Amino acid sequence: MTELTSQKDAALAAISGADTLDALEEQRVGALGKKGWVSLALKTLGQMSPEERSEAAPAIQAIRAEVADAIAAKRQALEAAELEAQLASETLDLTLPASHAPMGSVHPVSQVMDELAEIFADLGFAVATGPEIEDDWHNFTALNMDESHPARAMHDTFYFPDKAADGGSMLLRTHTSPVQIRSMKEQGAPIRLIAPGRVYRSDSDATHTPMFHQVEGLVIDKNIHLGHLKWTLETFFKAFFEREDITLRLRPSYFPFTEPSVEVDVGYSNEGDRRVVGGHGDEPGYDWMELGGSGMVNRRVLEFAGIDPDEYQGFAFGLGIDRIAMLKYGMNDLRAFFDGDPRWLAHYGFSPFDQPTLSAGVGARA
Repeated sequence: MTELTSQKDAALAAISGADTLDALEEQRVGALGKKGWVSLALKTLGQMSPEERSEAAPAIQAIRAEVADAIAAKRQALEAAELEAQLASETLDLTLPASHAPMGSVHPVSQVMDELAEIFADLGFAVATGPEIEDDWHNFTALNMDESHPARAMHDTFYFPDKAADGGSMLLRTHTSPVQIRSMKEQGAPIRLIAPGRVYRSDSDATHTPMFHQVEGLVIDKNIHLGHLKWTLETFFKAFFEREDITLRLRPSYFPFTEPSVEVDVGYSNEGDRRVVGGHGDEPGYDWMELGGSGMVNRRVLEFAGIDPDEYQGFAFGLGIDRIAMLKYGMNDLRAFFDGDPRWLAHYGFSPFDQPTLSAGVGARA
């Protein structure tokens, strides 16, 4: 034990005098490594008699603990000194501009939905939502579209094999009109809302996609007429396109859920390869372009929704969100909206910090 005590004292002195972590590691290996003097001393315990082992083991373990504690304390001191030296020698100029970090952007469809909500909220409209998987009663029947209507054909509509509780078909909604039916049944009249969201139709080309976005508006009250419809749409388009020279033309049409029904045309001109909304469509250099459908809500639709058509009437309209986004921001292919190409989004996307407001401009770009 006298020899071990001498080795311990020498090791403690060497540990105390170590001035680098590498030198300290040499002392650790020399004492506590597989072939270190402390480890070899522990191995000799197996060659001793029980009486000798019971006397020597506690002393050797105490030496091992003392050396290990000294190494740990010295390592902590050396690491702290190394950190202090590093902090003293290194500097960071906080006045330099930060490196550019990628920042996400708002998709044009999401931006336009926010713009719609902002404009119509100022006109007193609420925003309503509903399920994208609908039953055929809400999607067709309640909208005065009987079982022989072409939109119920498989080549127009995505159906599910599952059936509704009443035995009817289940499908991906083909428009957001079911939201209007559900809202009228739940809230009754008067009502004023817009219903933006995704809709689905079996159609695909440069101007049509199987999934697209639509917004529909609904006003039900007493003494509502087509003049209210035209004023509402004119006010919206002026705010959305941020132009005062918007001119609308209401052209007679047919929709099962409105009577009378009108197509909404807007005057536009061509500037290069881009259509620019504004101006009168009958003037030289201008033409008319259809933007959506509308009309006075059909009496049968009001009856399906539980509203008395002799007391209340109203108007409804529908617009393609992707289409008006294309017109406003100069996009020329609807399919690019759904390609997921980050380069397209980097070009057309909006800053998440640039929220549309009527005071700052609904179309402000980052």
